[in-house]
Amino acid sequence: MTEHDATPEVEATTPDLAVEAVAEEPAIAATAATDGSPEVGDSRPAPRIGDTRPGGGGEQGAVVTPVGPAREDRAPTPIPANAGAKGDDEEGSEEPAAEGTPRKRRRRGGKDRKSRSVGRYMMCVHVQGTTTHIAMLEGRTLVEHYVVKESDETNQIDGNIYLGRVQNVLPGMEAAFVDIGIPKNAVLYRGDVHYDPDDVDAETAQAARIEDVLKPGQLLVCQVTKNPIGQKGARLTQEVSLPGRFAVLVPNSATIGISKRLGDNERRRLRKILDEIRPKGHGLIVRTAAEGATEEELTRDVEELTQRWSAIEAEAKKVSRPGLLYRELDLAVRMLREELNSDYRGVLIDDATLFEQVKSYVSQVSPEMVDRVEHYDREKETLPLFERYFVHEQLHKALDTKVWLPSGGSLIIERTEALTVVDVNTGKNVGKTTLEETVFKNNLEAAEEVAHQLRLRDIGGIIVIDFIDMEAKAHREQVAAALRQALARDKTRTQVFDISELGLVEMTRKRISEGLMESVSTTCPTCEGRGVAFDADLP
Repeated sequence: MTEHDATPEVEATTPDLAVEAVAEEPAIAATAATDGSPEVGDSRPAPRIGDTRPGGGGEQGAVVTPVGPAREDRAPTPIPANAGAKGDDEEGSEEPAAEGTPRKRRRRGGKDRKSRSVGRYMMCVHVQGTTTHIAMLEGRTLVEHYVVKESDETNQIDGNIYLGRVQNVLPGMEAAFVDIGIPKNAVLYRGDVHYDPDDVDAETAQAARIEDVLKPGQLLVCQVTKNPIGQKGARLTQEVSLPGRFAVLVPNSATIGISKRLGDNERRRLRKILDEIRPKGHGLIVRTAAEGATEEELTRDVEELTQRWSAIEAEAKKVSRPGLLYRELDLAVRMLREELNSDYRGVLIDDATLFEQVKSYVSQVSPEMVDRVEHYDREKETLPLFERYFVHEQLHKALDTKVWLPSGGSLIIERTEALTVVDVNTGKNVGKTTLEETVFKNNLEAAEEVAHQLRLRDIGGIIVIDFIDMEAKAHREQVAAALRQALARDKTRTQVFDISELGLVEMTRKRISEGLMESVSTTCPTCEGRGVAFDADLP
């Protein structure tokens, strides 16, 4: 039951509080080139992409549903507004050249090209019946894919706030099962319990056990931090947090924090503002998106969050049975709240109703970005949205067990109940020099692709990667460093250990949802998920 989480990204004055639950996730690094990426609205045919088969010869070649406010989802942290600013400044400029030397035009940046917004990322939202598919593209590469189903009122509940009733307390597990109004009880661990030390009869409040602070039948306000997965119920916390565009409100807390990814001068500026606008009796964490935000913008954001919490408290006092107090925003809207900035070249939505909802929300929180939210009219376009941007092809490849590497090697990804195993093979990669060099280069490619596949397939929990054995210690260290660097683009917290003598890497990735494979599949009724069917004449 122990989770391995990375170091929190925020600086807090109360270390004992679970600030990491709302901390900024690692920013996505800018690695994919945008040159040649299709522009929003560009109907010209594009080359076939997403095929990772070896080249040949093996050579390396509601704005808010008024039942309460929202909590920060696992959706990625906004990339700082000045990311890629150099490219923006270089738009359309030319390098001075010596006499007789051809003038070189600088690479276009990320502001606009032919009056079209361009950027590194794009979101494609496809609505099919009661299911919504959300694809995140980096350049032309599919990096994340989420599925939201209508039945997910009991499954996709991360961030929702409930009034719960304690059903039973298990001292041996240091946990309590809580009824929050859905079929499966949620679990609240001792470390996530918030209580007043004066109300505890224990000799030392800090050493109070869970049975000292929670009693069966007790009502409490709690927030979901992890969706129910398989046979496990949702995970709860009493440390409620309400994320806004620029700040996160932590009610009834002394927490004060500022994103560590901001520069020292900006942190000092925001610290002064924070002291002025912090609501009495509540904690506040300033997010990376607040870089450059004015005091008026921050004040308006904090006031809105405070009003949301007041509405939740008032609703909790009215009801006496377990149930929903506040529903998080739709996933598409929530992801825009976390991510939308100048690095997004567009958000395409092929459903008119959802388009109007998203556009209304963006016009309120980021008016300057509203022109990048577009409706992809299925009747007027010649190709469906996911085919136009090659999402369909890449999505089906992401469901395969085998993944090809550019030089001819391959990955085999196998998921089990306990952990996920990734096996690295050289396959058709025969190299050119020595075996050690061939294996080293193959493992470097594998490290990059493993990070991409974990993010795309949303694989969480314990992960073991079986790299090909390398004799040189320096090579093992370089492969481990390459894996960590690739994982830094992942918004979900990860922890990676060094390569063992057997060539194995043990790592964890925080599991919040069930994963891509489970969200688009059902268990086979014949083999019941075993993958084999037993003989009919088996005694």
